[in-house]
Amino acid sequence: MEHALSTATLTGLRRPRPYPAVSVLTPTHRREPDNAQDRVRLRNVVAEAKRQVEADPAVPRERRMDVARQLDQALAEVDLAHAEDGLVIYAAPGEHQVWSLARPVPERVVLSDTFLTRNLVSAQAAERPFWVLSVSADRATLWNGGTDRVSEALAGDFPLARSRDNFDAERQERIGDLPSTFQDEDTRHFLRAVDTAMSAVLRDDERPLYVTGEPAALSVLDQVGSVIKEAVHLPHGGLAHGTPEAVWQAVRPSVTAEAHKITDTVVRALESARGHRAFAAGVDELWQSAREGRVRLLAVEENFRVTVRDDSGDHLVPAVSGDIDAREDVVDEIVEQCLETGADVRFVPDGALGDADGMAAVLRY
Repeated sequence: MEHALSTATLTGLRRPRPYPAVSVLTPTHRREPDNAQDRVRLRNVVAEAKRQVEADPAVPRERRMDVARQLDQALAEVDLAHAEDGLVIYAAPGEHQVWSLARPVPERVVLSDTFLTRNLVSAQAAERPFWVLSVSADRATLWNGGTDRVSEALAGDFPLARSRDNFDAERQERIGDLPSTFQDEDTRHFLRAVDTAMSAVLRDDERPLYVTGEPAALSVLDQVGSVIKEAVHLPHGGLAHGTPEAVWQAVRPSVTAEAHKITDTVVRALESARGHRAFAAGVDELWQSAREGRVRLLAVEENFRVTVRDDSGDHLVPAVSGDIDAREDVVDEIVEQCLETGADVRFVPDGALGDADGMAAVLRY
């Protein structure tokens, strides 16, 4: 199952496809007893997607069979033992993908000529992704970080490793010979290559970067590198060969502190906007401002959800979940629209926005 959404991946998902491009969304749960019905619910929604494809007269027989086969293959790849809060299946002629999201999604099936991506985009923004680069004299490992975990990222040239006759970096760390190890020209050359590889990853998927390693390694990286200079340095050795949990525990305090700093900055910006009449709140006002490209900064409380319906195309009004014309993911819709018009989107803890009712914005004009 997929977790990390890069700009290139999103572009690929959004390209037009032969009809039908099927998007299947369903909520999932991480723990018992809530997850007891996830498997049945998933099978049912996939069966509904196949029924809609079968009943659509615009889909030729061979294409119906192909898409049904893709849906079956996607279903077989789902690992609910590692489920998060939402699941998205994409299926089209000749292809399928399965995405696990750390953000709830409404249950729905959509047939179109493009995949429905707003929920992926919103989940990615909410997760505040970051990179962790762990370096030693003989290895550099890249980690993909999110809200509450890290996992090894096989991105670009990573992991990078070097071998040399009679070279034992771990032994040299134990006997305290690290300074001479990292002043060795071969090691410096290796760390330059690490910096170059990290630059390429950031060009494709720019995120905050944390770098871990022995102080001597970080010092040399600072001398020979470029992108590393802008990163948060964490003097913690051994993580290039470490476990995801060890890496997460090492970076967690810094990630948490940065999240608090961002929340404080967002709240101050919103307060300032009130005084300059550049403040907006409420789903209806934000929906219209987002469509007009007026939002400069959008703040969303992490668990804010609201169901609305379109009132004659001009306004959104409250609705009940399950209504025929209800829009249960309008928050994700607003988030995606704001991102597409260049707005800065920040998710903050529940209650951080006070009387703004879950969402607020600083407007451009």
